Amino acid sequence: MTFLCHPKCTTCKKAQAFLESQGAAFDIRDIKTENPTEAELRQWHKQSGLPLKRFFNTSGLQYKALELKDKLPAMTEDEQYALLATDGMLVKRPILLCGDKVLPGFKEVEWLEALNG
Repeated sequence: MTFLCHPKCTTCKKAQAFLESQGAAFDIRDIKTENPTEAELRQWHKQSGLPLKRFFNTSGLQYKALELKDKLPAMTEDEQYALLATDGMLVKRPILLCGDKVLPGFKEVEWLEALNG
């Protein structure tokens, strides 16, 4: 199991504490210093079954600075993957890779299901 996070993010800290409280064994990957590659993002998006927009950190400073709210709808998926791969801070966090599940963002109920799945 892999836990992608940004160490200073409060949601990531909560998610990590949750995983630890469940006794889960996981590897930690700093999303800022080891940002996901375009290939990883494509695979995770496909695996998750979620809209690609769910992989964007829509409340992040970079998202707002680049005015992506207005630009994303006009971008192709290829352009969106390429953009996400340029900066880990654009990517929704945390992300839990658990077996065949990919969970962007921390939702305790979903994560509990994945751990017990």
